[in-house]
Amino acid sequence: MAGQRSSAIPLAWAYALLIVYASLYPFGPWRWPAGHALADFMALPWPRWRDRFDEVANFLGYLPLGVLLFGGAVRGGMRAWKAALLALALPAALSYGMEVTQTFLATRVPSLRDWVMNAGGAALGVALAALAHRLGLDVAWQRLRQRWFVQQSAGAIALLLLWPVGLLFPQPVPLGVGQFGDELRQFAATALADTPWEPLAEEWLEPSLAPEPPLTPLHESAAIALGLLGPCLVAFAVTARGWRRLVLVAGATGLAFGATTLSTALNFGPDHALAWLTPTSLPALAGGVALALLCSLAGRRLAAALGLMALTALVALVAQAPSDPYFAASLQAWEQGRFIRFHGLARWIGWLWPYVAMAWLLSRIAAREADPA
Repeated sequence: MAGQRSSAIPLAWAYALLIVYASLYPFGPWRWPAGHALADFMALPWPRWRDRFDEVANFLGYLPLGVLLFGGAVRGGMRAWKAALLALALPAALSYGMEVTQTFLATRVPSLRDWVMNAGGAALGVALAALAHRLGLDVAWQRLRQRWFVQQSAGAIALLLLWPVGLLFPQPVPLGVGQFGDELRQFAATALADTPWEPLAEEWLEPSLAPEPPLTPLHESAAIALGLLGPCLVAFAVTARGWRRLVLVAGATGLAFGATTLSTALNFGPDHALAWLTPTSLPALAGGVALALLCSLAGRRLAAALGLMALTALVALVAQAPSDPYFAASLQAWEQGRFIRFHGLARWIGWLWPYVAMAWLLSRIAAREADPA
């Protein structure tokens, strides 16, 4: 197993970046505490109060990072004890850096207890990963992966594992990941404020006051179908033609249904968990399944090309979808209270997943390896 690429490495990078996002959100206002030198911030204070939810969230939040770092290091050829030390040290250092940085955020409070819980969660993750390694579960996973996927499949597996997480963040259209035009416009307007280009920014970046028309049922159906077809084609790009692709289509459909239902339940309550199944969305989901089954006959490189086209069309359609009052209310609920613990993870994946997937598919198309299937 030495020297093999692992999907745990890109997942660990993504997870670490999302930890940084969750730790420093909302990224302001920044301040320098009066009467303190930089060295004073190095010693983290022990808080006088306790929040059980915070402790559990901090502990569990770093557990996957320990698992991913250990698994990726061992898979890359590092000896188990060195991988364990690395997977213990890096999350502890990351957590310490985040706690110290929170000193300069007026809305955040640094805490030694948080660092202890973060480091402890990562340590438990390392212990679980080391136990799995000892029992040979990672070898069993590798054999399973070799039967199902081609050798250069780490990126695709990481994308497929992250896709249902992105669906948990409220989307303007079911399965319609990739819409972040409003946030990008706000970011650009803020960056150009108080500069010579501010009048130009106001002219081009100010949102229109006129209400945006909703997507037509045809466009909404196309977006939903493409939202399911896209990840299926990512999977087809690393699997040979045959019955395994049919299983992957069934799995993607189940994940799409389950993640969207859970997202609706989180936003509007369990009684409305299936409210997203409208006369438009259900036939569109079936259409996405039919398209995926048809595309399962394509070779791997053709599947990558079709996936690139499907995801491009998806983001173009989703960009035209307006936000309605219910969608805006659900976003506000996610950005407040305890949803913020999961907010950054699902939000960034929902925004960026199709673009990262398109870049990966483009790299597959440009690859020189043969496509025997």
